Amino acid sequence: MKQAFLIIPCILVAACSPRERGVPAPPPTRQARFDTTIHGVRVADPWRWLDSADSPEVRSWIAAQNAYADTVLGSFPEGKWIGARVRQLLATSPARTSPKLVAGTLFYVRETPPEPQAVLVAQAWPSGSARVLVDPNGLSAGTAITGYWPSPRGRYVVYGTNVDGKPVVTFHIVALAGGRTAPADTIAYAGGGVSSSEVLWDSDEGGFTYTRYPVAGEFFNLALYHHTLGRNPASDPPAFGIGYSRIAEYRLIASEDGRHAAVVANVGDAGPSEIYLRTPRGWRRAADTTLGIRGAEFVGGRLLAIATAGGTPRGRLLAIGSAGDTTPVLPQGDQAMHGVAPIAGGFLVQWIWGMDQRLAQYGADGKLVRAVPLPAGIAIGTIASSASSPEALIAYSGWTVPVRWVRYDGRTGALTTLFEVQPAADYSKVAVSRIEATSLDGTRVPVTVLALPGTPRDGSAPAVLTSYGGFGLPVTPTFLGPWLAWLEHGGVLAYANIRGGDEFGETWHGQGMLRQKQNVFDDFFAAAEALVRERWTSTQRLGIMGRSNGGLLMGSVLTQHPEAFRAVAAFVGIYDMTRHKGIANGQYNIPEYGTADDSADFAAQYAYSALFRVKAGTAYPAVLLETGVNDPLVAPWQSREFAAALQHASGSGRPVLLRTRLDEGHAAASFAQAMGNTTMMMTFLAHELGLRQ
Repeated sequence: MKQAFLIIPCILVAACSPRERGVPAPPPTRQARFDTTIHGVRVADPWRWLDSADSPEVRSWIAAQNAYADTVLGSFPEGKWIGARVRQLLATSPARTSPKLVAGTLFYVRETPPEPQAVLVAQAWPSGSARVLVDPNGLSAGTAITGYWPSPRGRYVVYGTNVDGKPVVTFHIVALAGGRTAPADTIAYAGGGVSSSEVLWDSDEGGFTYTRYPVAGEFFNLALYHHTLGRNPASDPPAFGIGYSRIAEYRLIASEDGRHAAVVANVGDAGPSEIYLRTPRGWRRAADTTLGIRGAEFVGGRLLAIATAGGTPRGRLLAIGSAGDTTPVLPQGDQAMHGVAPIAGGFLVQWIWGMDQRLAQYGADGKLVRAVPLPAGIAIGTIASSASSPEALIAYSGWTVPVRWVRYDGRTGALTTLFEVQPAADYSKVAVSRIEATSLDGTRVPVTVLALPGTPRDGSAPAVLTSYGGFGLPVTPTFLGPWLAWLEHGGVLAYANIRGGDEFGETWHGQGMLRQKQNVFDDFFAAAEALVRERWTSTQRLGIMGRSNGGLLMGSVLTQHPEAFRAVAAFVGIYDMTRHKGIANGQYNIPEYGTADDSADFAAQYAYSALFRVKAGTAYPAVLLETGVNDPLVAPWQSREFAAALQHASGSGRPVLLRTRLDEGHAAASFAQAMGNTTMMMTFLAHELGLRQ
């Protein structure tokens, strides 16, 4: 790779096209010639100087861009009434997430609007009094709980925290009796940021195995260490993973009694897992990546794994033996197998097909007991269950249903509601429709459309389309929450099940990754065309939004089809994929995205990287970009460079805005930040698409 960096006479750049009425010109941005030759291709990047976040010039540029975005957004009259309605709709009753049932105690995380942070709660199952174990609102500003792990008998809980969305996770231990935290057991750099944080308690509760980066401040070579309660963590010995992989990720699972344990290990994101079982002589590999394992759980003393290789991309269920032997338990079905959980006498399996999910109970022999009678149109969340109990706690939500917990009785099939969030408005009138798009290669892509009765089907409704399209993460029915405000004023929301997720199994994921990533953008564009064809909206009333990998999606379709959209909101997106590998998370993402070190991967990445597809004089839609300075997953310079390029090139006169959050990471770090980001995005889209009060 060859590079040339030349400072040419500064060209102060501001959009020179006619401005949209009332929109001032953006702050000027200088260009400095920077040429790189990669695999024989000359790559010009005049905005490279914006990479240096610590440079006084870049800090001044960020401040000027923030001031510009605030001025433009502040001039939009929609902000006042949208902000008020968003606040109202977010004022729900307290929400509960991440339930775990351990030794007769129910643990969960509770969020009470408008408190900045969620708290960790414990209560006797099923109806004991709730007691707050950890309240980060009383700690330093920006401190949030990232995860928690109760000990087998529920005497202790390890919990993780970070500050302002930064990648450093610190473990703490709290005793259930008395709620006291043990300062001596505090462990820093316990995973997090670009990789997972995990804990596996010893069966006697005297200590635990956990994830830790060996070198403080370096987010590579994650390994497992063992901590004995009360001892100095600095002397914790390694337990597994030294030398396993520079981009290792782990999930730790155990049987209910703690006698059996496994490490589910991955090399980077998105790829299949290996499984190592704990033996008296250490950890022994029981399954390699050739099985295509995409999930595993203990059911009693038996380890069940979802395998997608060998002609079963929708998944089959295998029992993994200690010697590496496998026993078929459940064959591949018509839908994609998405998860497994224990229950007395057998197990539960979660199935997914597009936007539809269902849950079924099976006996230990793999014979169907019954379909769990959950409502249609929902997304199944956490299942808290054990092999010793016929009951399971099942969390779910839907477009119009906020978080709800039910108790399922595996003996009778009965469901009993245990908890439900009380929304701040009536969502029952929201109508759900489905249309189908046809992608460039003929693939059929489902699109779900949400609107209130009476919304016109003449192309005049402001519509927003969103999706994700990566890492095998499906787009599922998610509670509308504050976005009801969009529908109340005649708007339409649409969600596309594009390739890259696993809504239809591993084949659907595989067709949207690596050198086939263009399929993702083609699918999304086809979904936009379908919305216009079906008269839900028109190109002048169509906006799109996405974040992270969905932000990458926004940048690529924006630059490939600028005429197809009126407004684009992209948060924490990747716009130069060829250099994403230069940050820690970019290395972990190589199994999903590939690497520019490979000439064929580079050709694919360079072709869809939005930064290099920006063309001067193009009438780009209005664009809102957002990033956070503490983001460990996507470099903030990605948004800075893309904003500068669009502001320079756009010939439409429409605003190109960049808002840099100085106290956020890859996502909002508090309730107030989440509310502010939602209000900002909705205000921008409402103004540009013509949503009326």
